[in-house]
Amino acid sequence: MTATGTFGLSSEARNLHWLLSNLVEEVPGVHSVAVVSSDGLLLLSSDPGQNTEAAAAGRHESPRGSSADLATIVSGIGSLTVGAAKLMEGGGVKQTMIAMEEGSVFVMAISDGSLLGVHATPDCDMSVVAYHMALFVGRAGHVLTPELRDELRKSMEKGE
Repeated sequence: MTATGTFGLSSEARNLHWLLSNLVEEVPGVHSVAVVSSDGLLLLSSDPGQNTEAAAAGRHESPRGSSADLATIVSGIGSLTVGAAKLMEGGGVKQTMIAMEEGSVFVMAISDGSLLGVHATPDCDMSVVAYHMALFVGRAGHVLTPELRDELRKSMEKGE
């Protein structure tokens, strides 16, 4: 993600883009990152231009492993885990991790009900990924207001 993708956004939105870029660039093994609103809409993505490029080329499917795919997965996992927690009277879900042969998916709750999702390599250091996700959540949670969520959602629709 580049600074050009944040042109015209508020300082809070640019800061969240910077935090997301930093997570992808600084944490070894991270493929893609997505922030999804509580109602399942993609708010932030580590590869926001991919989907608009595919649409411009006449392809309507999203690339395998893209942040759009990750957002769909994160939203579904979030819904499942919240339902499981209610059924088991386990309280709020803080984090979910899925380890697969060819990768890992991490989902962490943000204070406003949004979710942070990360797709990483199978050999990533899971504790390092979780630590950096927690840093992102701690920094993003208090600024992710309804107004900022709306701004981010609109910027994703425009492909910024």
